[in-house]
Amino acid sequence: MHNIEEIYNENANIVYKYIFCLSQNEELSEEITQETFVIAIKELSKFRGECKVSVWLCQIAKHLLYKELKKNNLKKQISLDDVKESIISNELEEQYFLKEDKLQLYKSMQKLDNKTKEVMYLRLMGNLNFSEIAEILNKTPNWARVIFFRGKQKIKEERENGEK
Repeated sequence: MHNIEEIYNENANIVYKYIFCLSQNEELSEEITQETFVIAIKELSKFRGECKVSVWLCQIAKHLLYKELKKNNLKKQISLDDVKESIISNELEEQYFLKEDKLQLYKSMQKLDNKTKEVMYLRLMGNLNFSEIAEILNKTPNWARVIFFRGKQKIKEERENGEK
């Protein structure tokens, strides 16, 4: 196991981007990221190594975010216009899919249900594979693939209907 400084240096940006994609709040994302590592330090001995450290940290961060949102009775509001560009998967399908006007893609994604939006964000913005997405969301990799595929189909259909 790496030391905590290495873990922080390798994963802080991933955790921050993930929480920012969910919350669209820089201050809250920074706070949750820091709190995630405080908990990770305390719970490091309980990490079983069954997933990547980044996945484990994102799970902690997600639970902290939901706890904070519930505590403050806030509604998650994801404004895609403010999402910063991040690394995108090298797979041809996703690259072709994203060559279209990104603003339009983000607006289309905004119309999807929350679970589909979350899977799409994790895949396209977080550059996570389906196994990692499944671990974060406590689902199966196949579920993540299906949700992602259906989300892409809905966006494609919307674009085709908009062009007519």
